Amino acid sequence: MNNRINPFQSSPEELERLEIELFLKGIYEWYGYDYRNYAYQSIRRRIWHRVYDENLSGILALLDKVLHDTECLNRLIADFSINVTEMFRDPKFFLEFRENVVPLLRTYPSIRIWHAGCATGEEVYSMAILLHEEGLYNRAKIYATDINQNVLKTAKKGLFPIENMKKYTSNYLQSGGKLAFSEYYTVTKNGVQFHPFLSKNILFAQHNLVTDRSFNEFHVIFCRNVLIYFNKELQMNVHELFYESLCRFGVLGLGDKETIAYTDKSDCYDEISTNQKLFQKTK
Repeated sequence: MNNRINPFQSSPEELERLEIELFLKGIYEWYGYDYRNYAYQSIRRRIWHRVYDENLSGILALLDKVLHDTECLNRLIADFSINVTEMFRDPKFFLEFRENVVPLLRTYPSIRIWHAGCATGEEVYSMAILLHEEGLYNRAKIYATDINQNVLKTAKKGLFPIENMKKYTSNYLQSGGKLAFSEYYTVTKNGVQFHPFLSKNILFAQHNLVTDRSFNEFHVIFCRNVLIYFNKELQMNVHELFYESLCRFGVLGLGDKETIAYTDKSDCYDEISTNQKLFQKTK
Protein backbone atom coordinates (compact mmCIF):
# COMPACT_ATOMS: atom_id res chain seq x y z
CA MET A 1 0.00 0.00 0.00
CA ASN A 2 1.30 3.44 -0.92
CA ASN A 3 1.00 5.80 2.08
CA ARG A 4 2.71 8.73 0.39
CA ILE A 5 0.88 12.06 0.77
CA ASN A 6 -0.64 13.37 -2.43
CA PRO A 7 0.82 16.91 -2.75
CA PHE A 8 -2.29 18.04 -4.57
CA GLN A 9 -4.56 16.94 -1.72
CA SER A 10 -2.44 17.73 1.35
CA SER A 11 -3.35 20.68 3.53
CA PRO A 12 -1.05 23.58 4.53
CA GLU A 13 -0.93 22.09 8.03
CA GLU A 14 0.35 18.77 6.67
CA LEU A 15 2.99 20.53 4.61
CA GLU A 16 4.08 22.57 7.62
CA ARG A 17 4.38 19.43 9.75
CA LEU A 18 6.56 17.83 7.06
CA GLU A 19 8.81 20.90 6.97
CA ILE A 20 9.16 20.81 10.76
CA GLU A 21 10.03 17.11 10.65
CA LEU A 22 12.69 17.80 8.01
CA PHE A 23 13.98 20.74 10.04
CA LEU A 24 14.35 18.73 13.25
CA LYS A 25 15.90 15.79 11.39
CA GLY A 26 18.43 18.13 9.80
CA ILE A 27 19.43 19.60 13.17
CA TYR A 28 19.83 16.11 14.58
CA GLU A 29 21.78 14.67 11.63
CA TRP A 30 24.18 17.63 11.35
CA TYR A 31 24.67 18.75 14.95
CA GLY A 32 23.40 15.87 17.10
CA TYR A 33 20.75 17.96 18.89
CA ASP A 34 17.60 15.87 19.10
CA TYR A 35 14.34 17.83 19.44
CA ARG A 36 12.25 15.40 17.39
CA ASN A 37 10.21 14.23 20.38
CA TYR A 38 9.44 17.61 21.89
CA ALA A 39 5.75 18.50 22.11
CA TYR A 40 4.77 19.52 18.60
CA GLN A 41 2.92 22.78 19.27
CA SER A 42 5.63 24.02 21.62
CA ILE A 43 8.47 23.32 19.18
CA ARG A 44 6.41 24.74 16.30
CA ARG A 45 6.01 28.08 18.10
CA ARG A 46 9.71 28.29 18.82
CA ILE A 47 10.71 27.51 15.23
CA TRP A 48 8.41 30.21 13.85
CA HIS A 49 9.69 32.68 16.44
CA ARG A 50 13.21 32.13 15.12
CA VAL A 51 12.01 32.34 11.47
CA TYR A 52 10.51 35.79 12.14
CA ASP A 53 13.47 37.03 14.18
CA GLU A 54 15.89 36.01 11.43
CA ASN A 55 13.66 37.74 8.85
CA LEU A 56 13.42 34.58 6.75
CA SER A 57 10.76 33.30 4.38
CA GLY A 58 9.98 30.03 6.11
CA ILE A 59 11.06 26.92 7.98
CA LEU A 60 13.30 25.46 5.29
CA ALA A 61 15.04 28.81 4.87
CA LEU A 62 15.77 28.68 8.60
CA LEU A 63 17.16 25.16 8.23
CA ASP A 64 19.51 26.35 5.49
CA LYS A 65 20.75 29.19 7.67
CA VAL A 66 21.16 27.05 10.79
CA LEU A 67 23.19 24.46 8.86
CA HIS A 68 25.64 27.12 7.69
CA ASP A 69 25.63 29.55 10.61
CA THR A 70 26.48 28.28 14.11
CA GLU A 71 25.51 31.61 15.68
CA CYS A 72 22.00 31.13 14.31
CA LEU A 73 22.07 27.62 15.75
CA ASN A 74 22.95 29.02 19.18
CA ARG A 75 20.02 31.44 19.00
CA LEU A 76 17.74 28.57 18.04
CA ILE A 77 18.91 26.40 20.94
CA ALA A 78 18.28 29.32 23.29
CA ASP A 79 14.73 29.49 21.90
CA PHE A 80 14.24 25.76 22.52
CA SER A 81 15.47 25.96 26.11
CA ILE A 82 12.85 26.26 28.85
CA ASN A 83 14.14 28.91 31.25
CA VAL A 84 11.08 29.92 33.24
CA THR A 85 11.98 29.62 36.92
CA GLU A 86 12.09 31.43 40.25
CA MET A 87 13.38 30.87 43.76
CA PHE A 88 11.22 28.61 45.91
CA ARG A 89 8.76 28.32 43.04
CA ASP A 90 5.50 26.81 44.33
CA PRO A 91 6.34 27.44 48.02
CA LYS A 92 4.06 24.67 49.27
CA PHE A 93 6.17 22.19 47.31
CA PHE A 94 9.30 23.28 49.16
CA LEU A 95 7.43 23.31 52.48
CA GLU A 96 6.32 19.73 51.84
CA PHE A 97 9.89 18.80 50.96
CA ARG A 98 11.17 20.40 54.14
CA GLU A 99 8.62 18.63 56.34
CA ASN A 100 8.43 15.19 54.73
CA VAL A 101 11.65 14.57 52.75
CA VAL A 102 14.28 16.24 54.95
CA PRO A 103 13.71 13.69 57.77
CA LEU A 104 14.59 10.94 55.27
CA LEU A 105 17.71 12.80 54.13
CA ARG A 106 18.89 13.06 57.73
CA THR A 107 19.36 9.27 57.73
CA TYR A 108 22.01 9.42 54.99
CA PRO A 109 25.71 10.08 55.72
CA SER A 110 25.94 11.91 52.38
CA ILE A 111 23.26 13.30 50.08
CA ARG A 112 23.24 13.52 46.29
CA ILE A 113 20.62 15.69 44.58
CA TRP A 114 20.10 16.20 40.84
CA HIS A 115 18.32 19.27 39.48
CA ALA A 116 17.63 18.26 35.86
CA GLY A 117 16.81 21.18 33.56
CA CYS A 118 18.00 23.69 36.16
CA ALA A 119 17.81 26.72 33.81
CA THR A 120 19.36 29.80 35.45
CA GLY A 121 19.64 28.07 38.81
CA GLU A 122 17.09 29.76 41.06
CA GLU A 123 15.66 26.48 42.35
CA VAL A 124 19.17 25.10 42.86
CA TYR A 125 20.09 27.98 45.17
CA SER A 126 16.72 27.53 46.87
CA MET A 127 17.63 23.94 47.68
CA ALA A 128 21.06 25.01 48.97
CA ILE A 129 19.37 27.48 51.33
CA LEU A 130 16.85 24.91 52.52
CA LEU A 131 19.54 22.29 53.21
CA HIS A 132 21.68 24.89 54.99
CA GLU A 133 18.81 25.78 57.30
CA GLU A 134 18.18 22.11 58.05
CA GLY A 135 21.87 21.49 58.86
CA LEU A 136 22.36 19.15 55.90
CA TYR A 137 24.23 21.23 53.33
CA ASN A 138 27.74 20.25 54.42
CA ARG A 139 27.05 16.61 53.59
CA ALA A 140 25.15 17.33 50.36
CA LYS A 141 26.23 17.52 46.73
CA ILE A 142 23.88 19.17 44.25
CA TYR A 143 24.27 18.37 40.56
CA ALA A 144 22.59 21.07 38.46
CA THR A 145 22.31 20.31 34.75
CA ASP A 146 20.82 21.86 31.65
CA ILE A 147 21.23 21.46 27.89
CA ASN A 148 21.86 25.21 27.47
CA GLN A 149 25.41 26.31 28.28
CA ASN A 150 24.43 30.00 28.37
CA VAL A 151 21.92 29.58 31.19
CA LEU A 152 24.45 27.47 33.09
CA LYS A 153 26.90 30.38 32.94
CA THR A 154 24.22 32.61 34.47
CA ALA A 155 23.46 30.02 37.14
CA LYS A 156 27.12 29.71 38.15
CA LYS A 157 27.31 33.45 38.84
CA GLY A 158 24.50 33.38 41.43
CA LEU A 159 23.58 36.92 40.36
CA PHE A 160 19.90 37.73 39.91
CA PRO A 161 17.79 40.86 39.25
CA ILE A 162 16.97 42.85 42.37
CA GLU A 163 13.40 43.43 41.19
CA ASN A 164 12.71 39.70 41.71
CA MET A 165 13.59 39.74 45.39
CA LYS A 166 10.17 40.78 46.67
CA LYS A 167 8.58 37.75 45.02
CA TYR A 168 11.43 35.46 46.05
CA THR A 169 11.26 36.65 49.66
CA SER A 170 7.54 35.91 49.79
CA ASN A 171 8.13 32.44 48.31
CA TYR A 172 10.91 31.76 50.80
CA LEU A 173 8.80 32.67 53.82
CA GLN A 174 5.84 30.59 52.60
CA SER A 175 8.17 27.62 52.07
CA GLY A 176 9.13 27.57 55.74
CA GLY A 177 12.19 29.82 55.60
CA LYS A 178 13.73 30.36 59.01
CA LEU A 179 15.74 33.58 58.59
CA ALA A 180 15.51 36.93 56.86
CA PHE A 181 15.94 36.09 53.16
CA SER A 182 18.23 39.12 52.73
CA GLU A 183 20.86 37.35 54.87
CA TYR A 184 21.66 35.13 51.89
CA TYR A 185 22.64 37.84 49.42
CA THR A 186 24.38 41.16 48.92
CA VAL A 187 22.93 43.95 46.80
CA THR A 188 25.37 45.15 44.12
CA LYS A 189 25.11 47.60 41.23
CA ASN A 190 24.58 44.62 38.89
CA GLY A 191 21.87 42.94 40.93
CA VAL A 192 21.65 40.61 43.91
CA GLN A 193 24.69 38.41 44.52
CA PHE A 194 24.04 35.29 46.57
CA HIS A 195 26.75 34.40 49.06
CA PRO A 196 29.50 32.06 47.77
CA PHE A 197 28.97 29.44 50.49
CA LEU A 198 25.68 28.52 48.80
CA SER A 199 27.45 27.36 45.63
CA LYS A 200 30.34 25.49 47.27
CA ASN A 201 28.56 22.12 47.00
CA ILE A 202 26.87 22.76 43.64
CA LEU A 203 28.26 21.28 40.42
CA PHE A 204 26.85 22.87 37.25
CA ALA A 205 27.21 20.77 34.09
CA GLN A 206 25.69 20.35 30.65
CA HIS A 207 23.40 17.34 30.27
CA ASN A 208 20.83 16.48 27.61
CA LEU A 209 17.82 14.59 28.95
CA VAL A 210 17.02 13.41 25.41
CA THR A 211 20.33 11.78 24.52
CA ASP A 212 22.50 11.50 27.66
CA ARG A 213 22.31 8.71 30.18
CA SER A 214 22.50 8.36 33.95
CA PHE A 215 25.74 9.62 35.48
CA ASN A 216 25.28 8.87 39.20
CA GLU A 217 22.90 7.47 41.78
CA PHE A 218 20.82 10.10 43.56
CA HIS A 219 18.73 10.41 46.71
CA VAL A 220 16.63 13.20 45.16
CA ILE A 221 15.89 14.21 41.58
CA PHE A 222 14.09 17.46 40.73
CA CYS A 223 12.79 17.98 37.21
CA ARG A 224 10.01 20.52 37.46
CA ASN A 225 8.01 21.84 34.50
CA VAL A 226 10.34 20.37 31.88
CA LEU A 227 8.51 17.19 30.89
CA ILE A 228 5.42 19.11 29.81
CA TYR A 229 7.41 20.19 26.74
CA PHE A 230 8.12 16.58 25.69
CA ASN A 231 5.83 14.19 23.84
CA LYS A 232 4.67 10.96 25.49
CA GLU A 233 7.47 8.83 24.05
CA LEU A 234 10.18 11.15 25.29
CA GLN A 235 8.49 11.50 28.68
CA MET A 236 8.63 7.71 29.03
CA ASN A 237 12.34 7.69 28.17
CA VAL A 238 13.13 10.41 30.71
CA HIS A 239 11.14 8.64 33.42
CA GLU A 240 13.20 5.53 32.71
CA LEU A 241 16.35 7.62 33.10
CA PHE A 242 15.17 9.02 36.43
CA TYR A 243 14.19 5.57 37.68
CA GLU A 244 17.66 4.23 36.83
CA SER A 245 19.27 7.23 38.55
CA LEU A 246 17.33 7.10 41.84
CA CYS A 247 18.45 4.95 44.75
CA ARG A 248 15.94 2.76 46.57
CA PHE A 249 13.59 5.06 48.52
CA GLY A 250 14.88 8.04 46.56
CA VAL A 251 12.56 10.98 45.92
CA LEU A 252 11.39 12.38 42.57
CA GLY A 253 10.02 15.94 42.44
CA LEU A 254 7.98 17.07 39.42
CA GLY A 255 6.15 20.23 38.38
CA ASP A 256 2.54 20.88 39.28
CA LYS A 257 1.29 19.90 35.80
CA GLU A 258 3.38 16.73 35.62
CA THR A 259 2.81 13.21 36.92
CA ILE A 260 4.17 9.68 36.91
CA ALA A 261 0.67 8.34 36.25
CA TYR A 262 0.30 6.49 32.93
CA THR A 263 4.07 5.83 32.77
CA ASP A 264 5.70 2.38 32.85
CA LYS A 265 7.13 3.22 36.28
CA SER A 266 3.97 4.45 38.00
CA ASP A 267 3.71 1.37 40.23
CA CYS A 268 7.34 1.78 41.34
CA TYR A 269 6.59 4.94 43.36
CA ASP A 270 4.46 5.95 46.31
CA GLU A 271 3.07 9.46 46.72
CA ILE A 272 4.71 11.43 49.49
CA SER A 273 2.07 14.13 49.22
CA THR A 274 -1.38 14.13 47.70
CA ASN A 275 -1.12 17.82 46.86
CA GLN A 276 2.52 18.25 45.80
CA LYS A 277 4.31 16.23 43.12
CA LEU A 278 6.74 14.37 45.35
CA PHE A 279 7.13 10.61 44.82
CA GLN A 280 9.27 8.00 46.56
CA LYS A 281 10.78 5.08 44.66
CA THR A 282 9.74 1.86 46.40
CA LYS A 283 10.54 -0.85 43.84
